[in-house]
Amino acid sequence: MASPLPLALVQAPVPPAGALDVFASGLERLARQRQAVRLYVYPELHLATAAPGEDGPAPEELAQPLDGPLDRRLGELAGDLGVWLAPGSLYERGADGNVYNTAPVYSPEGRRVAAYRKICPWRPYETVTPGTEFVVFEMGEYGRVGLTICYDAWFPEITRNLAHLGAELILNVVQTPTNDREQETVLARANALTNQVFVASVNAAAPTGVGRSLLVDPEGRVRAHAPGADGCVLTDVIDLGETARVRQYGTAGLNRPWQQFRPGDAALDLPLYSGRIEPSTWGAGHGGSPLTERHEAS
Repeated sequence: MASPLPLALVQAPVPPAGALDVFASGLERLARQRQAVRLYVYPELHLATAAPGEDGPAPEELAQPLDGPLDRRLGELAGDLGVWLAPGSLYERGADGNVYNTAPVYSPEGRRVAAYRKICPWRPYETVTPGTEFVVFEMGEYGRVGLTICYDAWFPEITRNLAHLGAELILNVVQTPTNDREQETVLARANALTNQVFVASVNAAAPTGVGRSLLVDPEGRVRAHAPGADGCVLTDVIDLGETARVRQYGTAGLNRPWQQFRPGDAALDLPLYSGRIEPSTWGAGHGGSPLTERHEAS
């Protein structure tokens, strides 16, 4: 059985530009107040955006190598507090010279265990280089977690591939100040429901974003949500083993999409992708069964 995961989704405005100490002291305060919480999740570009009214530098000026001073400080902070930390995303200067919108994750041992480059920047407004890799990481005894950033949620292929790679919880860090947050909350539920995974969509608070963060379970039910844009912390305790149960018995005890295609079915060509669905790899050994097998064996 997977261990229950106490988590906190921190809907907050960005701190003053470069004020890492402000972020650190805020996280330390939360950790003292919520000592059971094991995972803290912050919005997109939380430490890489100028507060409203500030003349912030361009992404090219803010970008630094992933293993730079900010990375080391965040790792130390997670290690000192003994928590898993997803601090939102930051501007990464890649070894190729390009700038990426990258979401790192740090373990309670102070190590960076994952880093995901946003595959779908919000074009034409966001000028960073798109990432090219799906990222799923093991979160100790709790389960497997996948990473997406904001506009990625509009592309169902991204969430589907993370679920296929075994993700049981998908973190979608967001910085949305516009009225399409209404649609994003629908997408969070749809992505959770169609892939039978937990989805945590964490938006910035006013004035940086319009809030409305939410946590959705593998059957598409909203477990926690922020009704507005005010700063708040959503807390819950979830069991990532729930994904295996839902996939085995079906959403509402009925629908089992990961068991839809089976060995012996004809392959389904997908012209849009120059590929196809292979029934032999749809469920067996991929999106459905390994999660069930892992939790039954643990």
